[in-house]
Amino acid sequence: MYRQYFGFSEAPFSIAPDPRYLYLSDRHQEALAHLLYGVNGDGGFVLLTGEVGAGKTTVCRCLLEQIPADCDVAYIFNPNLTVGELLSTLCIEFGIAFPPGNNSVKVFVDCINSYLLDAHARHRHTVLIVDEAQNIAPVVLEQMRLLTNLETNERKLLQIILIGQPELATMLDRPELRQVRQRIVARYHLGPLSKSEVGAYVGHRLEVAGGKRRLIPARLMGRLYRLSAGVPRVINVLCDRALLGAYVQGKERVDGSTLRQAAREVFHQPADARRNRLRALGASLLLVAVASIAFAVYRYEPLEIRMTTPLPANGQPAASAKPAAGDAGAADAAAKQTIAPLVATPAKPAAVLPDTLEWPPGEAFSASLPLAYTALFRAWGQDYQQGPDSCQQAKALGLRCHIARGGLDELRELNRPAVLRMRGAQGEEFHATLTALGDNSASFALGSQNTTVSLQALASQWTGNYTLLWRVPPQVSDTIRPGASGAAVQWLAGELARWQGRMADANKEVVYDEGIAREVKAFQLAHGLIPDGAVGPRTLMRLASLGDSAAPKLVRRQGDN
Repeated sequence: MYRQYFGFSEAPFSIAPDPRYLYLSDRHQEALAHLLYGVNGDGGFVLLTGEVGAGKTTVCRCLLEQIPADCDVAYIFNPNLTVGELLSTLCIEFGIAFPPGNNSVKVFVDCINSYLLDAHARHRHTVLIVDEAQNIAPVVLEQMRLLTNLETNERKLLQIILIGQPELATMLDRPELRQVRQRIVARYHLGPLSKSEVGAYVGHRLEVAGGKRRLIPARLMGRLYRLSAGVPRVINVLCDRALLGAYVQGKERVDGSTLRQAAREVFHQPADARRNRLRALGASLLLVAVASIAFAVYRYEPLEIRMTTPLPANGQPAASAKPAAGDAGAADAAAKQTIAPLVATPAKPAAVLPDTLEWPPGEAFSASLPLAYTALFRAWGQDYQQGPDSCQQAKALGLRCHIARGGLDELRELNRPAVLRMRGAQGEEFHATLTALGDNSASFALGSQNTTVSLQALASQWTGNYTLLWRVPPQVSDTIRPGASGAAVQWLAGELARWQGRMADANKEVVYDEGIAREVKAFQLAHGLIPDGAVGPRTLMRLASLGDSAAPKLVRRQGDN
């Protein structure tokens, strides 16, 4: 929303773990060094822990960009798996063949062991990276330990890197996991930024995004540190909301009051009475100023008109234009006759958009969700039949639901109408369908009405929760995995080619090989997705959106139908 206003090439404070924005504080450098040691090590576990939002996943993304050429990596970002699911996922990630429908742990382990021995013979390192590892069940951790028993006389064949919240270290302290704990060859806890590092962190992100000036002054860094406790993700959210506030208010940079307001919105602190009184006072002062200007213009108009009245060719005022002395009425009449051709018709003032999205009076809040889904389905040219499972109904129409929590930049990129969960002035929650996004406005189907409000209303009232629909390509029934072939992979290759700005060879039989996987990972990194190389629901949705020109859009761009 504010990128063009401040001259950014992209959003500087997105919470997506983009490695380009990684600020390498001393602690982040140390964390990255531990992960690189794990990639090049000779087996065992490497442990990286840190609080939520400390930057663990961003460090991991940075690691993935520095993987040596002789290293094969499997990346698991949702480890809430059973033992069988873990082993089958490993086989899929590394491209290990196993019997269809196999449920035997021994068969999986034998297949993995054969693969690891072959990789060792080819002088290749094999690494498993597990993110959000605090969600691993203890029995699965024990199975991971057993996998590290696969070894030769020289070294272990599998290196495992565990990345998780502090609860992971607590879990590993359990007596039943002491054997796992003994296999940890390196560990590091990533702490928050120091007070002196917050300013450098903010400056780094502004610079990477193309900012040419200091939009958040150094004098605010102490307050920003106190508000965020040095946690990078919280800093991002606060700075993003503060820049939005500065943009909405037309300010050149963030000031103290804008940062305070951003903190109230981020931490859901209700507006106090003092702010309401100041707003009313500001409105009164504005009215007084406008009235004063109008009075001054009216008072001095006759003088301006006399000064700008054209003279006849002889350079002398016309006799008829000179009123008799003391004839005030004649002077006023002459002035009024002169005003008419010289004063332009005033321009119609631009409409001021409401800065609050209010639920229509007289309509029940309980009706907000079905009405919102009705509007969402209508945007896709479909009728909504009220029922318990709207997503199942969408699936029958060739559509899928995407339910998530995010920001406005994410909605702009997805570019599809969405049902948003909003919060009213009194704390009441309701649903509204976002149907259009402009540079300064947002349009909604709200209850039985349509309304347009300022972006400030959307930014301050949206909880971040949204649901949107997207169209499933007819060639694809589910996720697309490495090693697959057929119509789904042919479609995948075509969409990747479209994204890269090149033509795909429609006559060439395509297999989801390492080359396709690298292209998928590049696409995922570019769109803030986890670069696992597999086309799951989120990646599939982003790819499908590239060629779906008939889908309804939030943002109308040049060339759209």
